[in-house]
Amino acid sequence: MSGSVHHTGTTVADLDRAVDFYTEVFDLEVLAEFESSGENFSRGVGVENATGRFAHLDGDGTRVELVEYEPEGGEAVAESVNDRGAKHLGFGVDDVEAFYEGLPDDVETVSEPQTSSTGTTILFLRDPEGNLIEVLDA
Repeated sequence: MSGSVHHTGTTVADLDRAVDFYTEVFDLEVLAEFESSGENFSRGVGVENATGRFAHLDGDGTRVELVEYEPEGGEAVAESVNDRGAKHLGFGVDDVEAFYEGLPDDVETVSEPQTSSTGTTILFLRDPEGNLIEVLDA
């Protein structure tokens, strides 16, 4: 049996705010929104009495899943990309500099765009939940 990547998932505290961010900043389209709960769901995710509110977004062929859980868990946001267990979502854009210049003022960036030793221009920023996002040349 072989597998394939179905989606990348990120847990958020405020699903509506996260959906607004990803649809406005990255122009992702909402594919589906739904809720799951009950005994089997709770057992499946390993959280007693869990309810999950989900949004699936179209990342140009990669499904981006945002989930808000009840009960809410602890914070697991990495301070830096080199923290063990750190994760980030990567978005390719045509022009990193232009993307950076067009960001809303309230978007937190790690740095201005930088061209790495590989010749790729990169920019790291954070979504409203503090999750790391890499923006790079497409």
